[in-house]
Amino acid sequence: MSNAEDHEGTRRDFLYYATAGVGAVATGAAVWPLVNQMNPSADVKALSSIRVDVADIEPGTQLTVKWLGKPVFIRRRTAEEIEMARAVSMDELMDANAENDNKPGVDASDENRSLDENGEWLVMMGVCTHLGCVPLGDGAGDFNGWFCPCHGSHYDTSGRIRKGPAPRNLLVPVADFVDDTTIQLG
Repeated sequence: MSNAEDHEGTRRDFLYYATAGVGAVATGAAVWPLVNQMNPSADVKALSSIRVDVADIEPGTQLTVKWLGKPVFIRRRTAEEIEMARAVSMDELMDANAENDNKPGVDASDENRSLDENGEWLVMMGVCTHLGCVPLGDGAGDFNGWFCPCHGSHYDTSGRIRKGPAPRNLLVPVADFVDDTTIQLG
């Protein structure tokens, strides 16, 4: 073999590798925007977790905040409301599941639905589980909790369905105290 043939093979190899490299870069440049558009936008990321200052909420009152486009009830319960919720027998409940994203798969006892051990704080999605209406609070309904006037669902002081067409308890979202006066949702 001559020296010229060795150079020809080297030149051909270079052209193959250069073409493949340019093709790979072009493919990556074309595919990247398609993949990147599937990531959540900045406004969605910002709403996926919020902090709520609950320092000014007095016992027996409720704050409603909007999170992920839905109302969330944050209630600071009185000792009487906690006692009423904890006195309910599991046999009386229509939905025996806590519906609590913080404690999946547990029963619907008040201890499994409240945010703190004492039961003073209750955080729930403010959406009726029947057809998505927003129930009225502050001791409404037959069980002194929440009442959905659209179709007559009654929830107790722990947000558990007790009467009416709603099939499940009000949902408890992922929530936690980040300090003594701030609750983080999400």
